Amino acid sequence: MADPNYRNHQGGYTSLSPSSLPGSVPAAADMDAMLLPFQEGNLQTFPPSNARSKLLGSYPPNHEAEDSAGGRPDAGDEPQRGLPRFLRVTTYQPYFNIDTEEVSQRILQSLSLNRRDFISITSHNPDLYGPFWICTTLVFMASALGNFAAYLSNHTSWQFDIGKVNWAAGLFYAYTFLLPLLLYFFLKYIGVALGLVQLWCLYGYSLFVFIPASALALIPVGVLKWIVVAGSGLVSTTFVTMNLKTHLGSSEWSYITVMGLLVLQVCFALAVKFIFFA
Repeated sequence: MADPNYRNHQGGYTSLSPSSLPGSVPAAADMDAMLLPFQEGNLQTFPPSNARSKLLGSYPPNHEAEDSAGGRPDAGDEPQRGLPRFLRVTTYQPYFNIDTEEVSQRILQSLSLNRRDFISITSHNPDLYGPFWICTTLVFMASALGNFAAYLSNHTSWQFDIGKVNWAAGLFYAYTFLLPLLLYFFLKYIGVALGLVQLWCLYGYSLFVFIPASALALIPVGVLKWIVVAGSGLVSTTFVTMNLKTHLGSSEWSYITVMGLLVLQVCFALAVKFIFFA
């Protein structure tokens, strides 16, 4: 039986409904309403990093979370993680955080005979740059100028003495770093609170006066050499003993400690005289 919808006006059938036609396809929806969101990315990399992680079943590490939690060490600290603290470079970095102006001011303070507050002034920022630079300069100057002084005093024969370099390195570095280490343990034993780096800083700057003294000791006159060495030893000894006496106070160990340091300073000045400028 024919469907009444198929009859037209002449033959009794009306117009066909598109939805009633067999095999008909619905009209396409509006394309503007079907735009899909597209995430911007680097089209030169395929697959993108997030897609690659999903494909591999993994996700990129959250470095920001590690940094905020302090769980991600610096790359420069990686090789030193297994070393003891005193062997790490990062342990000594704060003691080299000083500029030229501060070093110059501390050098001038070390040349003052009535300076008693050097330890207190440098307590907030004791440095090792100045002591290391002064010691290294003295090693080269004392060994070189000592050989030159020997050349001036020997007109017939002369030979460069490389042993003066070894003597200079041993004498100056031991006096600047080893002696304060022993003094630190002694002061700790008698109950005087002074930091080890503070003592290194004090002794290191106390040796600056021997740098110009090394140049003046080239004068080929024995009496003048003695005057130069005695004067530099006096300045260095006064600077060390006056500053330490301020912190030792009036304890029973004060007099013994100061006299012992005074004797060591005199012995050091005599060693400089006889080893390098005899």
